[in-house]
Amino acid sequence: MDIDNSVDYYCWLMSDWAYLGGVRFRQIAARHGLAVNVIPMRMQEVYKESGGILLDDRSWQRRDYRIHELKRWSARLGVPVNIEPKFFPTDVDMASCMVIAAQRAGLAVLDLCEAMMRAMWVADLDLADPAVLVEIANSVGMDGRELLASATTDAVRSEYAGNTQRALAAGVFGSPFYVYSGEKFWGQDRLDMFEEAVVRRSGRDLGRRPD
Repeated sequence: MDIDNSVDYYCWLMSDWAYLGGVRFRQIAARHGLAVNVIPMRMQEVYKESGGILLDDRSWQRRDYRIHELKRWSARLGVPVNIEPKFFPTDVDMASCMVIAAQRAGLAVLDLCEAMMRAMWVADLDLADPAVLVEIANSVGMDGRELLASATTDAVRSEYAGNTQRALAAGVFGSPFYVYSGEKFWGQDRLDMFEEAVVRRSGRDLGRRPD
């Protein structure tokens, strides 16, 4: 059996659910030696083409239930989350381009993603502020100013612009979204199923470490 050693991770840096699933996703990827292709996208555009509804446009019933679910999952996972962050919504285009630049440079891009989402959902920082972005990148051992400059290049901006169509072509309609070996998994609450798929493909036992 051919083993797929990579996973496409479609994420919106403003996604509360991507934040809540971030640590577990990283652990799964590390546990099975998966290379992660991080694909930041503009969720507004993905929603527009796939029938999704932005939070402000949802009914009060759906907005209310989301808050209950965030509290439940935060408690279950032991992951702190500010239910109503000060800078939400905000413009995450530059942050997304910095993630792309970091990945193109071979840096620890998941560290950067996690730090950015934690900055929004825990520290109440504004991901639209270039100074904040530089500091976040510095905090995970990257050169924030250099990364910010790289994020403005045509190549990076072009990749970011193309990620919407890439996501839609892959069948993506939300964040987080994981595509592994042709299987699609939407939401951090599907991470167990994602790992089961990895195990099936690899033939490993979940309870044993690989030799």
